[in-house]
Amino acid sequence: MKSYEPSRHLISFHVAGFQHWDGATVLSKLSPGCQLDLVPEFDNPHDPEAIALYTDGVKIGYVPADKNGLISTLAFFGHTDVFECRVLQVAPEKDPWEQVRVGIYVVDAR
Repeated sequence: MKSYEPSRHLISFHVAGFQHWDGATVLSKLSPGCQLDLVPEFDNPHDPEAIALYTDGVKIGYVPADKNGLISTLAFFGHTDVFECRVLQVAPEKDPWEQVRVGIYVVDAR
């Protein structure tokens, strides 16, 4: 029987562009532990390494550009199942760009 380790924390950050997308429409549904989908946007005109964050089909923003390189590279080569993204903190009282903090974890697939 294989032994699995818990997912290993890789990076955490506030959602980039949260105030420009539909995050406010789902803010009340977000809570610590909620899973987010990582969606590469290789055709993004502003950042070809862009990784969008979605919950229930709603785009809430992006992985910040200074943190998306590794994830984008692995996604480009088809390794999107290596990561999981979870909400760490929701703070509706803060400025929009600091309302949602998330973490990306490497999944133990052994």
